[in-house]
Amino acid sequence: MYLDPEAASAGAPSRDVILVSAIITVSLSVTIVLCGICQWCQRRLGKRYKTSLETVGTPDSSRGRSEKKTIKLPAGGKAVNTAPVPGQTQNDESDRKTEPRSSVSDLVNSLTSEMLMLSPGSEDDEGHDGSSRENLGRIQFSVGYNFQESTLTVKIMKAQELPAKDFSGTSDPFVKIYLLPDKKHKLETKVKRKNLNPHWNETFLFEGFPYEKVVQRVLYLQVLDYDRFSRNDPIGEVSIPLNKVDLTQMQTFWKDLKPCSDGSGSRGELLLSLCYNPSANSIVVNIIKARNLKAMDIGGTSDPYVKVWLMYKDKRVEKKKTVVMKRCLNPVFNESFSFDIPTERLRETTIVITVMDKDRLSRNDVIGKIYLSWKSGPGEVKHWKDMIARPRQAVAQWHQLKA
Repeated sequence: MYLDPEAASAGAPSRDVILVSAIITVSLSVTIVLCGICQWCQRRLGKRYKTSLETVGTPDSSRGRSEKKTIKLPAGGKAVNTAPVPGQTQNDESDRKTEPRSSVSDLVNSLTSEMLMLSPGSEDDEGHDGSSRENLGRIQFSVGYNFQESTLTVKIMKAQELPAKDFSGTSDPFVKIYLLPDKKHKLETKVKRKNLNPHWNETFLFEGFPYEKVVQRVLYLQVLDYDRFSRNDPIGEVSIPLNKVDLTQMQTFWKDLKPCSDGSGSRGELLLSLCYNPSANSIVVNIIKARNLKAMDIGGTSDPYVKVWLMYKDKRVEKKKTVVMKRCLNPVFNESFSFDIPTERLRETTIVITVMDKDRLSRNDVIGKIYLSWKSGPGEVKHWKDMIARPRQAVAQWHQLKA
């Protein structure tokens, strides 16, 4: 059928008109979508830029604290702009946000490790390995010479911060005074019972000493802990050459005590185990072996045996001992002893272990001692606490014998 073109144009839009309308419609839609995307991008970028500035300037958040340590501020005081550049992906953003959290975790772990290393009771802080010198206290004394009477005067005044040598957490100190090299003639102060800061105020005279001989002597003071049942325990010593002292008048000195020259480290070591049974209210002490014991006999050897005392407060409760090992500095004992100890008495209980040298013709010699309790030295306390923490298990440890 034939249609008249003019009639068709009058009744319906032409093809060109329809095409132009479609193009306009698509353009408007694209424009609207692009505008929406731009507004979203602006809001998103603005939010991220604001967050970066708040991170630098906010001290109250954990992220703010950690990043203030890592983000450098210029000389002018303005924060470095850390806002992401356009085109940065979401994955990049998440990576940037997790970086400071990783730094915080590393910082906390590092600080925790340092706190553990510096905490009381750690091995680095104990000092029993010789890395740091033990504090033995100090002593105050005066020295002077009377030229008319040819007399040297020594006054022992007091001591401070002496270490505890007894299982009760104190000491019974006294002082021996020598004029070296003479060791035969000595003078002694009185014993001050249970006192770590004793006052003596005692004066001693060395009469009949010409001045030219006095200046050739060394004044030697030895502080000891008195022990009624065994050998006195040395605490520390001080020596001062008298040729370095102005003896024309009384000179007063404060001197730190140093370890005694006989050296507790040369007495040897003892390996023993402790086993605590709370249900049976008992502790089993196993004397295993010793090594490098000090030779006490003329022949360069010893006849060692071990005494084990159970102490409660200041009283001796029970004693047991091993067999004697003849002429041996590295004896193996392997002997066990059981002691009944109620749980409520543990804090007031001390186990005193003494390695002795048997002597048939004279009094037996003490080679060294170990005090095991809550109040002993760092190594002994560690062994005692390990025993309590691991009931019904034999906990073994080497101990250095002390004078």
